[in-house]
Amino acid sequence: MKLNYMSLALELAKKGKGKVNPNPMVGAVIVKNNKVIGQGYHEEYGKNHAEINALNNSIEDVEGATLYVTLEPCCHYGKTPPCVDKIIESKISKVVIASKDPNPLVSGNGIKKLIEAGVEVIVGILDKENKKLNEVFMKYIKLKKPFIIMKSAMSLDGKIATYGGESKWISSEESRKNVHKLRNEVMAILVGVNTIIKDDPELTCRLKNSKNPIRIVVDSSLRIPINSKVVNQINKSKTIIVTTTKANKDKINSLENKGVKVIISKLKDNRVDLEDMMIKLGKLKIDSILLEGGSSLNFSALSKNLVDKIQVYIAPKLIGGETSKTPIGGSGIEMLKNVFKVKDMTFESIGEDVLIQGYVERR
Repeated sequence: MKLNYMSLALELAKKGKGKVNPNPMVGAVIVKNNKVIGQGYHEEYGKNHAEINALNNSIEDVEGATLYVTLEPCCHYGKTPPCVDKIIESKISKVVIASKDPNPLVSGNGIKKLIEAGVEVIVGILDKENKKLNEVFMKYIKLKKPFIIMKSAMSLDGKIATYGGESKWISSEESRKNVHKLRNEVMAILVGVNTIIKDDPELTCRLKNSKNPIRIVVDSSLRIPINSKVVNQINKSKTIIVTTTKANKDKINSLENKGVKVIISKLKDNRVDLEDMMIKLGKLKIDSILLEGGSSLNFSALSKNLVDKIQVYIAPKLIGGETSKTPIGGSGIEMLKNVFKVKDMTFESIGEDVLIQGYVERR
């Protein structure tokens, strides 16, 4: 029964996807006499945590009940008061937790406080499943760097465009909808300036009742056209341009006057230092980024060990051409022993395409 109740809590947690960043997705279920009497989830950043919503939604007195919660209850003041205090006050007798909170402000202290108050605590039920659900939070809270998902759409022979540069559309409509679903879930989308110059995209989410990600453009010399959509449609979403000291100060002022945030990054190899950029973006509480860059930016991000996860849509099409671009460009890898390895891959049919997802091994 513990697994059933925790599974329900995890399903509740998923409802907060894309709405609670940089907080974790958390679900809570209260059980008394083998009956669910309360449930809730963290619905939106800054609002009540899952445990409080479950307590508030309870249809019976919770004294002596068991609380199933997917993450260790907080014991510190943040946007909301500590959940541990409310749990103890409510006279819950037992708390079953999926995962210990990696947040240094919590990290076992919530569990300790519950035990000291006489509450029975069990930890580790569906721990693996919860950590997978909250993989973004698990990285960000410890390293203060965004979780990076590199997305590509390519033909069966590994091309992202024809030799003439045409790329719309290689993937199916269903795949493109799936990408927009991901845009709704992450905090930001990242591209290189060449994508802006070539396609002038809006970089928004086109699903109903969705939110638009923050748009981040890597632009070492500030070549971005002042009339581009990401510069002039600030009402749709925030735009951040990451540049270097090579940027023209007057153009910086012009962009900032339009509402664009300009970040000056360190120079490395005469380009934006991507590692420094990620630190700066982390400080802005950006916990997750969908990398939809070109082949050069993709290779640079991989080379710097910045990519956590890949999402590749493979269309049943053959393009060919020695000069047709592939998802990973740059200088490439000379020796096979130095390749970027992907683990824990999954395969899924999306429309007529195949979606492959996996995690990049650290080098």
